[in-house]
Amino acid sequence: MTEQNQSTSAQSISAQSTRKTPWQAAVLTLFPDMFPGVLGQSLAGKALQSGIWSLDVTDIRGHGVGVHHKVDDPPFGGGPGMVMRPDVMAAAIDSAAQAMPADARRIYLSPRGKQLDQALVRELSAASGVMLVCGRYEGLDQRIIDQSGLMEISIGDYVLSGGEMAAQVLIDAVVRLLPGVMGNPDAHHQDSFEDGLLEHPLYTHPREWSGVTVPDILLSGDHGRIATWRHEQAKQITRDRRDDLWQKWLLSQPSSDGDGKNSNKKPLK
Repeated sequence: MTEQNQSTSAQSISAQSTRKTPWQAAVLTLFPDMFPGVLGQSLAGKALQSGIWSLDVTDIRGHGVGVHHKVDDPPFGGGPGMVMRPDVMAAAIDSAAQAMPADARRIYLSPRGKQLDQALVRELSAASGVMLVCGRYEGLDQRIIDQSGLMEISIGDYVLSGGEMAAQVLIDAVVRLLPGVMGNPDAHHQDSFEDGLLEHPLYTHPREWSGVTVPDILLSGDHGRIATWRHEQAKQITRDRRDDLWQKWLLSQPSSDGDGKNSNKKPLK
Protein backbone atom coordinates (compact mmCIF):
# COMPACT_ATOMS: atom_id res chain seq x y z
CA MET A 1 0.00 0.00 0.00
CA THR A 2 1.42 3.40 -0.95
CA GLU A 3 1.96 6.22 1.57
CA GLN A 4 -0.93 8.13 0.00
CA ASN A 5 -3.21 5.10 0.27
CA GLN A 6 -2.13 4.56 3.87
CA SER A 7 -3.02 8.18 4.63
CA THR A 8 -6.40 7.87 2.92
CA SER A 9 -7.07 4.59 4.71
CA ALA A 10 -6.14 6.09 8.08
CA GLN A 11 -8.45 9.04 7.51
CA SER A 12 -11.23 6.64 6.51
CA ILE A 13 -10.77 4.50 9.63
CA SER A 14 -10.69 7.60 11.85
CA ALA A 15 -13.85 9.05 10.30
CA GLN A 16 -15.68 5.73 10.52
CA SER A 17 -14.71 5.06 14.13
CA THR A 18 -16.15 8.43 15.19
CA ARG A 19 -19.29 8.24 13.04
CA LYS A 20 -22.36 9.12 15.14
CA THR A 21 -24.94 9.43 12.38
CA PRO A 22 -25.88 7.01 9.58
CA TRP A 23 -24.03 7.22 6.30
CA GLN A 24 -26.58 8.80 3.94
CA ALA A 25 -27.30 7.86 0.35
CA ALA A 26 -29.69 9.94 -1.75
CA VAL A 27 -30.57 8.58 -5.18
CA LEU A 28 -32.21 10.59 -7.97
CA THR A 29 -33.84 8.35 -10.56
CA LEU A 30 -36.70 8.03 -13.02
CA PHE A 31 -37.31 4.54 -11.64
CA PRO A 32 -37.62 4.78 -7.85
CA ASP A 33 -39.03 1.25 -7.60
CA MET A 34 -35.57 -0.06 -8.48
CA PHE A 35 -34.47 0.85 -4.95
CA PRO A 36 -33.44 -0.51 -2.57
CA GLY A 37 -33.33 -3.53 -4.92
CA VAL A 38 -30.34 -5.73 -4.09
CA LEU A 39 -29.36 -3.22 -1.42
CA GLY A 40 -32.27 -4.48 0.66
CA GLN A 41 -30.66 -7.92 0.92
CA SER A 42 -27.69 -9.50 2.71
CA LEU A 43 -25.18 -7.26 4.52
CA ALA A 44 -26.37 -3.99 2.99
CA GLY A 45 -30.00 -4.82 3.74
CA LYS A 46 -29.31 -5.69 7.36
CA ALA A 47 -27.25 -2.53 7.77
CA LEU A 48 -30.07 -0.48 6.25
CA GLN A 49 -32.59 -1.99 8.66
CA SER A 50 -30.31 -1.41 11.64
CA GLY A 51 -29.71 2.24 10.75
CA ILE A 52 -26.00 2.06 9.90
CA TRP A 53 -26.86 3.79 6.64
CA SER A 54 -29.96 5.44 5.22
CA LEU A 55 -31.49 5.62 1.75
CA ASP A 56 -33.61 8.41 0.30
CA VAL A 57 -34.96 8.09 -3.25
CA THR A 58 -36.15 11.07 -5.31
CA ASP A 59 -38.36 10.51 -8.34
CA ILE A 60 -36.98 12.86 -11.00
CA ARG A 61 -40.25 12.78 -12.92
CA GLY A 62 -41.97 14.42 -9.98
CA HIS A 63 -40.07 17.56 -10.97
CA GLY A 64 -40.88 17.31 -14.69
CA VAL A 65 -42.43 20.21 -16.59
CA GLY A 66 -45.96 20.47 -17.93
CA VAL A 67 -48.97 18.23 -17.47
CA HIS A 68 -46.98 15.23 -18.66
CA HIS A 69 -44.03 15.94 -16.34
CA LYS A 70 -41.55 16.04 -19.20
CA VAL A 71 -37.95 15.42 -18.19
CA ASP A 72 -36.08 15.37 -21.51
CA ASP A 73 -35.76 17.05 -24.91
CA PRO A 74 -33.79 16.51 -28.14
CA PRO A 75 -30.13 17.63 -28.12
CA PHE A 76 -29.21 20.99 -29.63
CA GLY A 77 -27.06 20.47 -32.71
CA GLY A 78 -28.91 17.32 -33.65
CA GLY A 79 -28.11 13.71 -32.98
CA PRO A 80 -29.92 10.63 -31.68
CA GLY A 81 -31.73 10.23 -28.39
CA MET A 82 -32.90 12.66 -25.75
CA VAL A 83 -31.11 14.72 -23.11
CA MET A 84 -32.34 15.21 -19.54
CA ARG A 85 -33.33 18.85 -19.00
CA PRO A 86 -31.21 21.03 -16.67
CA ASP A 87 -34.20 22.79 -15.10
CA VAL A 88 -35.82 19.49 -14.17
CA MET A 89 -32.59 18.08 -12.79
CA ALA A 90 -31.87 21.26 -10.82
CA ALA A 91 -35.26 21.04 -9.11
CA ALA A 92 -34.72 17.36 -8.27
CA ILE A 93 -31.21 17.99 -6.92
CA ASP A 94 -32.35 20.96 -4.81
CA SER A 95 -35.16 18.86 -3.38
CA ALA A 96 -32.87 15.94 -2.48
CA ALA A 97 -30.22 18.26 -1.05
CA GLN A 98 -32.59 19.48 1.67
CA ALA A 99 -32.25 16.18 3.54
CA MET A 100 -28.50 15.76 2.93
CA PRO A 101 -25.48 17.07 4.85
CA ALA A 102 -23.95 20.13 3.23
CA ASP A 103 -20.67 18.27 2.60
CA ALA A 104 -22.24 15.20 0.96
CA ARG A 105 -20.56 14.30 -2.31
CA ARG A 106 -22.65 14.88 -5.43
CA ILE A 107 -22.07 12.19 -8.03
CA TYR A 108 -23.36 11.58 -11.54
CA LEU A 109 -22.97 7.96 -12.71
CA SER A 110 -21.52 8.30 -16.19
CA PRO A 111 -19.42 6.09 -18.52
CA ARG A 112 -17.09 9.05 -19.14
CA GLY A 113 -16.41 9.58 -15.43
CA LYS A 114 -13.48 8.76 -13.16
CA GLN A 115 -13.36 5.01 -12.70
CA LEU A 116 -14.55 3.78 -9.32
CA ASP A 117 -11.79 1.98 -7.43
CA GLN A 118 -11.22 0.84 -3.87
CA ALA A 119 -9.37 4.00 -2.89
CA LEU A 120 -12.33 6.12 -3.96
CA VAL A 121 -14.73 3.74 -2.19
CA ARG A 122 -12.77 4.21 1.05
CA GLU A 123 -12.86 7.97 0.56
CA LEU A 124 -16.64 7.95 0.10
CA SER A 125 -17.13 5.69 3.12
CA ALA A 126 -15.43 8.32 5.27
CA ALA A 127 -17.75 11.07 4.01
CA SER A 128 -21.12 11.91 5.54
CA GLY A 129 -22.93 10.56 2.52
CA VAL A 130 -23.45 10.81 -1.22
CA MET A 131 -26.06 12.09 -3.64
CA LEU A 132 -26.20 9.86 -6.71
CA VAL A 133 -27.77 11.13 -9.93
CA CYS A 134 -28.86 8.31 -12.24
CA GLY A 135 -28.99 9.42 -15.83
CA ARG A 136 -31.09 7.95 -18.63
CA TYR A 137 -31.38 8.44 -22.39
CA GLU A 138 -28.24 10.19 -23.74
CA GLY A 139 -27.43 11.70 -20.35
CA LEU A 140 -27.62 15.07 -18.59
CA ASP A 141 -27.38 18.58 -20.01
CA GLN A 142 -23.77 19.68 -19.38
CA ARG A 143 -24.93 22.85 -17.64
CA ILE A 144 -26.46 21.00 -14.69
CA ILE A 145 -23.32 18.88 -14.33
CA ASP A 146 -21.21 22.03 -14.10
CA GLN A 147 -23.58 24.17 -12.04
CA SER A 148 -24.30 21.49 -9.43
CA GLY A 149 -20.66 20.41 -9.15
CA LEU A 150 -21.44 16.80 -10.02
CA MET A 151 -18.47 14.44 -9.90
CA GLU A 152 -18.76 11.98 -12.78
CA ILE A 153 -17.96 8.39 -11.80
CA SER A 154 -17.92 5.26 -13.97
CA ILE A 155 -17.99 1.65 -12.79
CA GLY A 156 -16.30 0.40 -15.96
CA ASP A 157 -15.67 0.82 -19.64
CA TYR A 158 -19.12 -0.22 -20.84
CA VAL A 159 -22.55 1.38 -21.17
CA LEU A 160 -25.67 0.56 -19.16
CA SER A 161 -29.27 1.58 -19.82
CA GLY A 162 -29.12 3.97 -16.90
CA GLY A 163 -27.24 4.85 -13.73
CA GLU A 164 -29.36 2.86 -11.30
CA MET A 165 -27.32 -0.35 -11.30
CA ALA A 166 -24.10 1.65 -11.16
CA ALA A 167 -25.47 3.51 -8.13
CA GLN A 168 -26.23 0.21 -6.42
CA VAL A 169 -22.71 -1.03 -7.11
CA LEU A 170 -21.21 2.11 -5.58
CA ILE A 171 -23.46 2.03 -2.52
CA ASP A 172 -22.81 -1.66 -1.85
CA ALA A 173 -19.04 -1.17 -2.13
CA VAL A 174 -19.18 1.69 0.38
CA VAL A 175 -21.65 0.17 2.85
CA ARG A 176 -19.61 -2.99 3.40
CA LEU A 177 -16.79 -0.77 4.74
CA LEU A 178 -18.96 0.98 7.32
CA PRO A 179 -18.39 -0.03 10.98
CA GLY A 180 -20.75 -2.76 12.12
CA VAL A 181 -21.63 -4.07 8.66
CA MET A 182 -19.21 -6.98 8.36
CA GLY A 183 -19.02 -9.59 11.11
CA ASN A 184 -15.22 -9.39 11.10
CA PRO A 185 -14.29 -5.71 10.86
CA ASP A 186 -10.85 -6.61 9.47
CA ALA A 187 -12.16 -8.96 6.76
CA HIS A 188 -12.11 -6.39 3.97
CA HIS A 189 -8.39 -5.69 4.49
CA GLN A 190 -7.61 -8.91 2.58
CA ASP A 191 -9.93 -8.10 -0.33
CA SER A 192 -8.68 -7.54 -3.84
CA PHE A 193 -7.29 -3.99 -4.39
CA GLU A 194 -6.86 -3.20 -0.68
CA ASP A 195 -3.06 -3.48 -0.98
CA GLY A 196 -2.88 -2.89 -4.72
CA LEU A 197 -3.01 -6.58 -5.63
CA LEU A 198 -5.76 -9.01 -6.57
CA GLU A 199 -6.79 -11.48 -3.89
CA HIS A 200 -5.02 -14.81 -3.41
CA PRO A 201 -6.82 -18.16 -4.09
CA LEU A 202 -9.24 -19.40 -1.42
CA TYR A 203 -9.87 -22.98 -0.26
CA THR A 204 -12.26 -24.66 2.19
CA HIS A 205 -13.62 -28.16 3.00
CA PRO A 206 -13.46 -30.82 1.74
CA ARG A 207 -9.64 -31.08 1.69
CA GLU A 208 -9.81 -33.19 -1.44
CA TRP A 209 -12.41 -32.59 -4.11
CA SER A 210 -12.63 -33.80 -7.69
CA GLY A 211 -9.13 -35.19 -7.44
CA VAL A 212 -7.60 -31.89 -6.30
CA THR A 213 -6.25 -31.36 -2.78
CA VAL A 214 -5.81 -28.14 -0.84
CA PRO A 215 -2.20 -26.85 -1.00
CA ASP A 216 -0.19 -28.35 1.87
CA ILE A 217 1.02 -24.95 3.03
CA LEU A 218 -2.53 -23.97 4.06
CA LEU A 219 -2.72 -27.02 6.33
CA SER A 220 0.66 -26.42 7.97
CA GLY A 221 -0.49 -24.12 10.76
CA ASP A 222 2.51 -21.87 10.06
CA HIS A 223 0.80 -18.49 9.72
CA GLY A 224 3.96 -16.71 8.63
CA ARG A 225 4.57 -19.10 5.74
CA ILE A 226 0.87 -19.02 4.85
CA ALA A 227 0.91 -15.21 4.69
CA THR A 228 4.00 -15.30 2.46
CA TRP A 229 2.43 -17.92 0.17
CA ARG A 230 -0.77 -15.90 -0.14
CA HIS A 231 1.15 -12.73 -0.93
CA GLU A 232 3.17 -14.49 -3.63
CA GLN A 233 -0.01 -15.96 -5.11
CA ALA A 234 -1.63 -12.51 -5.12
CA LYS A 235 1.39 -11.09 -6.95
CA GLN A 236 1.33 -13.86 -9.53
CA ILE A 237 -2.40 -13.52 -10.20
CA THR A 238 -2.15 -9.75 -10.51
CA ARG A 239 0.83 -10.00 -12.87
CA ASP A 240 -0.96 -12.57 -15.04
CA ARG A 241 -4.39 -10.95 -15.15
CA ARG A 242 -4.03 -7.20 -14.62
CA ASP A 243 -0.81 -5.76 -15.97
CA ASP A 244 -2.06 -2.24 -15.22
CA LEU A 245 -2.42 -3.01 -11.52
CA TRP A 246 0.86 -4.92 -11.48
CA GLN A 247 2.84 -2.00 -12.88
CA LYS A 248 1.23 0.38 -10.36
CA TRP A 249 2.06 -2.01 -7.52
CA LEU A 250 5.70 -2.25 -8.64
CA LEU A 251 5.99 1.52 -8.63
CA SER A 252 4.60 1.67 -5.08
CA GLN A 253 7.28 -0.62 -3.63
CA PRO A 254 10.30 0.72 -1.70
CA SER A 255 13.84 0.63 -3.07
CA SER A 256 15.48 -2.78 -2.93
CA ASP A 257 18.99 -2.23 -4.34
CA GLY A 258 22.06 -0.39 -3.16
CA ASP A 259 22.00 2.72 -5.32
CA GLY A 260 18.63 4.02 -4.13
CA LYS A 261 16.79 2.90 -7.22
CA ASN A 262 13.83 0.59 -7.07
CA SER A 263 14.78 -2.56 -8.94
CA ASN A 264 11.14 -3.66 -8.67
CA LYS A 265 10.05 -0.74 -10.82
CA LYS A 266 11.22 -2.33 -14.04
CA PRO A 267 8.18 -3.46 -16.04
CA LEU A 268 7.60 -7.16 -15.49
CA LYS A 269 5.18 -9.18 -17.55
